[in-house]
Amino acid sequence: MELDNHAEDLASDLGVDKEEVKADLQNLVEYSVPIDEAKQSLRRKYGGGSSGGGGAPSSKDIGEITPEDGNVTVTGVVLTAGKRSIRYQGDDLEIVEGRLADETGVIDYTSWEDFGLSPGDTITAGNAGVREWDGEPELNLGESTSLSFEDESLEVSYDIGGEAHLADLQTGDRAVTVEVTVVECERRTIDGRDGETEILSGVFGDESGRLPFTNWDPAPAIEDGGTIRIENAFVQEFRGVPEVNVSEFSTVTTIDREIDVGADATTMDVGEAVHTGGIYDVEVSGNVIAVRDGSGLIQRCPECYRVIQKGQCRTHGDVDGIDDLRVKAILDDGTGAVTVVLDDELTQQVYDGTLEDALEQAREAMDQEVVADTIRERIVGREYRVRGHLSVDEYGANLDAESFAESEDDPEARASAFLTEVNA
Repeated sequence: MELDNHAEDLASDLGVDKEEVKADLQNLVEYSVPIDEAKQSLRRKYGGGSSGGGGAPSSKDIGEITPEDGNVTVTGVVLTAGKRSIRYQGDDLEIVEGRLADETGVIDYTSWEDFGLSPGDTITAGNAGVREWDGEPELNLGESTSLSFEDESLEVSYDIGGEAHLADLQTGDRAVTVEVTVVECERRTIDGRDGETEILSGVFGDESGRLPFTNWDPAPAIEDGGTIRIENAFVQEFRGVPEVNVSEFSTVTTIDREIDVGADATTMDVGEAVHTGGIYDVEVSGNVIAVRDGSGLIQRCPECYRVIQKGQCRTHGDVDGIDDLRVKAILDDGTGAVTVVLDDELTQQVYDGTLEDALEQAREAMDQEVVADTIRERIVGREYRVRGHLSVDEYGANLDAESFAESEDDPEARASAFLTEVNA
């Protein structure tokens, strides 16, 4: 049913203005509140009470639930349960998110009511709504859900509590627990939903690797560095890679044990890396087949630091640009291609000169493109090993390089080994 029809039915039942109800309904739906729960919320708001439905929903094993199911009754073990807040009409609404499992499978859930769920609880949720999220079914527990705690525990083959290594985390994970070392941390001010807000951001590390993080309610244990345990974190996508989010509902404590941060990046073919959709720390090798426009000597906006064109910033209009160096090189290994982005320090290395050298060369030639041409001559056609952070979006695959080193392999020896493998 279209949103307009839902609003018309509600307005008729409650005797209120349709457009007002539609606006409220639209706001709730935009914050991912299921339509049935949104309608119940508006009935409470306008004094209409709760509404009944059809017959009782069928009982289903978790492994049988599909996005096409409307409402189901399900019994399972709460694997994780973590609080998070969303903003609706200026107010903060607390929700509980996590995973539920039985012998047949596991499913994410969102609870719009506080049922007091804890990891390890065995529950039966009657009239639980089902919606599709990222192609998979998700349970929604709300006012119309009847929830009971079972005395007899259900045995499942899944870990309870949400403990994970950084390398195992994926975008969308909720109520996770990690033990990490704070590798990098900085305090900065952003324009948040309540105006200027101070946050912490940086990089966490454990034995499995590293991931970026944002701490929305700065925790002293994080800012002080060292080794910490974080409970009830969630994972969101940032610039195409998973990012650990630590909220006001997370618990952060200092721990005594040492954590050796994994020094090795995941090594992949370019095509394999691009297929992941984004990975924080990866190493690929391939030949530089081109240096793209927008490389060499560039100008950035002094306000937002974005690259500007002809003195124009897309956000701040006419600005006096700041000179900088950058390379955008296309790396290809036969399985795929990626745009490797080198910052000013790595660009100086491949250019074999400083920003002042580049400015002087551009002045002498009366053409700033001469800097990019020099870089092309030095790196195109050569093989490089690149480590960095890969993001993939509608504009393609980009690898922000942390290291960019010419391969030390002997091309003749590698070709001979390849021919031997083919002949075998």
